[in-house]
Amino acid sequence: MSAVIFFVAAIGAIAGATGVVLIRDPFFSVLSLVGHLLSLAALFLLLRAELVAAVQVVVYAGAVMVLYVFVVAYVGGEEATLSERLRGSGPVGQGLRAGAVVVGVAILTELLIAMLGTGLEAIHKDGAGYVPGPHAFGTPAYIGQLLLTRFLLAFEIASFLLLIAAVGAVVLAGRMHEHAEPEQARVGA
Repeated sequence: MSAVIFFVAAIGAIAGATGVVLIRDPFFSVLSLVGHLLSLAALFLLLRAELVAAVQVVVYAGAVMVLYVFVVAYVGGEEATLSERLRGSGPVGQGLRAGAVVVGVAILTELLIAMLGTGLEAIHKDGAGYVPGPHAFGTPAYIGQLLLTRFLLAFEIASFLLLIAAVGAVVLAGRMHEHAEPEQARVGA
């Protein structure tokens, strides 16, 4: 049964990621990303990482996706979509296309090396054993112990950077709002 769940979740994750890239409407692209994140949560459950799966659903598929939907609703449609800007003539459009091809080839090469070099060796093995208990892999106690011992510095640096980003976003939004008001006053007068 776990093999069926794995393949359904894997196909859902790949389809969701593909939908994010290929769907032109930003709202449906965000919904495709939600499907991708929920499929990843199912894969985390198969790995017996219950806390990571719960965080995946609550934080990413929940809170972050709501934020994306609000941003898409607030920004709305632009005059030119990203695909139209990429197709545009000139050095910027050509440079973006060339950069996209280089990055795509690099990622494809890396994935092929990983799959053909080492990934296929693990297909016929059972994997790591599962040890039940409060300090097993993926439990809140295990993750909490890692975050407060081995990865304490990285955890604190990441939280500090997120705080700086949130304060910066509020400051920038306030400045943009201040600059928008005089222009609206001039247009209305």
